[in-house]
Amino acid sequence: MNFPIFSDQPTALCQNRMQVHDIHQETPDVWTLSLFSHVHYPYQPGQFALVNIGHSGKIQRAYTLSSTPGVSRFITLTVRRIHNGAGSDWLTGEVRPGDYLWLSDAQGKFVNDRPQPLLLLAAGCGVTPVISICRDVLKRTPAQSVAVFYSVRSPQEVIFAAEWQQMKTQYPQLHLTILAEHNAQPGQIAGRLSQDILQTQVPDIRSRQLMICGPAPYMQLAERWAISLGVAAENIVKEQFHAVAAATVSEGDQLTLTRLTPLQNYRVPVGSTLLAAMEQHGLPVAAACRAGVCGSCKTRIISGDYETTSRMTLTDADIAEGYVLACSCQLNGDITLA
Repeated sequence: MNFPIFSDQPTALCQNRMQVHDIHQETPDVWTLSLFSHVHYPYQPGQFALVNIGHSGKIQRAYTLSSTPGVSRFITLTVRRIHNGAGSDWLTGEVRPGDYLWLSDAQGKFVNDRPQPLLLLAAGCGVTPVISICRDVLKRTPAQSVAVFYSVRSPQEVIFAAEWQQMKTQYPQLHLTILAEHNAQPGQIAGRLSQDILQTQVPDIRSRQLMICGPAPYMQLAERWAISLGVAAENIVKEQFHAVAAATVSEGDQLTLTRLTPLQNYRVPVGSTLLAAMEQHGLPVAAACRAGVCGSCKTRIISGDYETTSRMTLTDADIAEGYVLACSCQLNGDITLA
């Protein structure tokens, strides 16, 4: 008999109980976990959820819901195993069919809400929200044209390879292009995405809504190319769910982090993120996405010298009261926490 890996209890962030139906290996380092819920779990194509990780459920990580509501049989998480990744190692190496997972409510704003033709650009695991959106549009609005450019290092790394080919055959309004840097197969483009490829392959690019998901440099380049080709900024949506680049931290310069309750002082390097400083000294903080998206590391600052790179999930009232997202808050000088 299969028993749950950890105690069958929800946490403050993750209240939705799911059971693992099966686990399917997509590529040498990517797996899809198919889950089912006994109650309705609302989400939109392209959104993600936080997942309780490990036996205690004290750690959360964020993963895209790669399934599509109303189309997919199960709720799915597609996970790339990262070396020493707390979340990915556990989900792809220890979780088994029959085990239970706890998920947060669906989150994220990488969703399609316009009827115009779509241009979807994906690289690597950035394809997970893209295929969710693509399934939805093809099924729900078959007259809507969808162009997908999916970039991988090699053909063996194409995630959902069989399903992509099935959809390409079934839906004539889907224009799928796979770009492989190495060993491109017939029908694929050898090399990387470029402005020239977009210009020649998508002549009506100005009339399309552009949605981009992948590593941050890829998204920045793709956005720059699209704007150069005349795509309006309001027609471009990027998935902001990616790790924030760490700032350069000086080994010599130190600042004082003060915690009022209880009163304690800590020395941390100038340029650290608030999250790194709190974790360094064992201060309580929840951190899931670590990318300024999920809002789990919301922390109140009383005073100090700092800069923020994300305010997602924070209200105007939160900001007025000094709340920041710890993962997206760079410390430039002494700081005091509530």
